[in-house]
Amino acid sequence: MKALVFHGSGKAAWEDVADPGIQDATDAIVRVDAVTICGTDLHILKGDVPEVRPGTVLGHEAVGEIVEVGSDVRTVRPGDRVLVSCITACGRCRFCREGTYGQCRDGGGWILGHLINGTQAEYVRVPHADLSTHLLPGAVDSKDAVLLADIFPTAYEIGVLNGCVRPGDTVAVVGAGPIGLAAITTARFYTPEMITAVDLAPARLDAAKHLGADAVAVAGEEAEQLVADLTQGLGADVVIEAVGVPESFEMCTRMVRPGGHVANVGVHGKPATLHLEDLWSKNVTITTGLVDTHSTPTLLCMMAAGRLPASSLVTHTFPLGAMEEAYDVFSRAADTGALKVVLGAPQHDALTVRTS
Repeated sequence: MKALVFHGSGKAAWEDVADPGIQDATDAIVRVDAVTICGTDLHILKGDVPEVRPGTVLGHEAVGEIVEVGSDVRTVRPGDRVLVSCITACGRCRFCREGTYGQCRDGGGWILGHLINGTQAEYVRVPHADLSTHLLPGAVDSKDAVLLADIFPTAYEIGVLNGCVRPGDTVAVVGAGPIGLAAITTARFYTPEMITAVDLAPARLDAAKHLGADAVAVAGEEAEQLVADLTQGLGADVVIEAVGVPESFEMCTRMVRPGGHVANVGVHGKPATLHLEDLWSKNVTITTGLVDTHSTPTLLCMMAAGRLPASSLVTHTFPLGAMEEAYDVFSRAADTGALKVVLGAPQHDALTVRTS
């Protein structure tokens, strides 16, 4: 089969690799019909994630058809159309029992495209398939559903829920890339008074307005002043960091009000300074986190009901074999206007769907 293989910092290629097979009784093999590229994949290519070894197939988000299952798999079977979650969950360890699947200690957590071969391929092996795949209703398009593998649960859980967004809150989202836009969309579930989006790219700020941001600002002093003006100098109740660079994190800590929340979602490749000399007396809560995907079933129901506008985040589509071109477009988002790119295998569009 073909797959996108990591060959060290700055190097990856779409090339022939061995087909995956069942290794454990809880595995499933999925034929990939839709896949996307994540900002974390770009971090890997930059060398920010040293655990990823050369020779690893990248990717941790996909929709596809089950073609084979191990003897202990109970909830899916060949022919099912499924969402492959970015987080693998054994369902038995202490963390999985608590619903914190991202911290799974029995061969789970973020492993696809990280510690084992991932989804940017024609086929993928999914360990612990019972809890790591989700059956898709026929009404949900694969191009939309693949956004529920990572960005929507990440933005919702690590940004909105960790940030404790409540009705009437003022929310600032720093970074209007895919995660930031998904955070704006899902923050609206809680009817905040105002959402302000901050970014450097005018096109992304336009997208933020389209998805529900009440105000937008270019990152920097202008953004900090706008948040101060909109909150009578108090600062935002919740600030969501969706970039992953020291400057944006430090700006978030300056934007938050006393007693507010800073929810860090961005993947940081470099240290950021925590200015405790300013923050210690302000009762500020700062949260970080790897997504657990416990919200995926809820988000999937909302998508099926037409209440989650995921499709507006997809700006570019490609055939699966155009993986290298898609990476180029996605990595040059400032020039190309890319938000999310989705790659698909159209010859597999017609799939058997089981909902019970």
